[in-house]
Amino acid sequence: MLQHQILKAKYYHGLNLIPSLGPVKTRKLIQHFGLPERVWKAMPDELAEIEGFGRALAERIVQERSKIDLDKTWDDIVKKGYSCVTWEDADYPLLLQEIYDPPPILYFCGDIKVTNSYCLAIVGSRRHSLYGKEIAYKFASKLSNYGLPVVSGMARGIDTWAHKGVLDAGGKTVAVLGCGLDICYPPENRAVKEKIQVSGVVISEFPPGSQPLSQNFPRRNRIISGLSQGTIVVEAGEKSGALITADFALEQGREVFAVPGSIASPYSRGCHKLLKEGAKLVEKVEDILEEISLPSLTKDSFSPVQKDDAKRILSSGSGLEKQQQLEPDERTLLEFIPYEPLTLEDIVCLSKIPLSLVNALLLELELKGVIRQLPGKYFVRN
Repeated sequence: MLQHQILKAKYYHGLNLIPSLGPVKTRKLIQHFGLPERVWKAMPDELAEIEGFGRALAERIVQERSKIDLDKTWDDIVKKGYSCVTWEDADYPLLLQEIYDPPPILYFCGDIKVTNSYCLAIVGSRRHSLYGKEIAYKFASKLSNYGLPVVSGMARGIDTWAHKGVLDAGGKTVAVLGCGLDICYPPENRAVKEKIQVSGVVISEFPPGSQPLSQNFPRRNRIISGLSQGTIVVEAGEKSGALITADFALEQGREVFAVPGSIASPYSRGCHKLLKEGAKLVEKVEDILEEISLPSLTKDSFSPVQKDDAKRILSSGSGLEKQQQLEPDERTLLEFIPYEPLTLEDIVCLSKIPLSLVNALLLELELKGVIRQLPGKYFVRN
């Protein structure tokens, strides 16, 4: 970053620390005064004459500004090794500039240029089923093998599995935080965060030291959707924050995709609500790629390493080829095994097949890779 960019970023950072200012008010001030430094030094009378501000707000802004030691807070950012990008910089995410209230400044660790690739977001509930975890992981892996960075919020649950799917596939992922870069939330994602900083980017509009307050996450969600051409909701309860992200995506004119689930699962009600409202139903990654029209993204465009990974991941998707190789009795039993864990007793009860035969068939299905056994004698379809 050049010296004049550093100076601008310093004043943008200062404006970002003023509680009474948000992205919309900050943009209005920049448009009026021209430079962030002039905004920072503006007197109450100058601020009050701007439409929508008034005397009371102008005086509050100046009072809040007087409590900020700009040099000290900026030195803290420099010492911690964080980088910044502002509206005026060439590396500021292009898609994010298009939304109604883009952040004036973003703090980041990693390669901010990843955000100017063709990104897709994967979001979902913190509480989720095994089915949701596997869908998030597999979708993220496949998108990565098509060369598409995946954006998510590094929250517990679906977000985490989306990031892990990309990381394990060797791709690029973007984590958008609802707190400062110096705070890892949730704390158990510290290793995930460190990996993302190496092979992608961790970003936040909140200055270092900002705690993960509940009001921060809706603001965070508008950035997740704002960075992305489309948002994929894997699992979401009726009041999930993932639905807020989907709403932002719609407001921003972006695509919204939803993965259907069991009608009995509380984790799928949010997705089914989105589908009723017009979200696009997706069963596989290729459904998304067809919708967003990316003809250049084909398996032939993969690197040699990516081709091997993609072949492995794509072959594990629907399992239709494996199912075609099953014996009639095996296919019959498979119909009673869902994508969520089911006990041996439940399978016997539902299928009405004798226990001895069920045990034999389950073993064959497991050997053929169609199902797998989980601890506690639970079985789930792959």
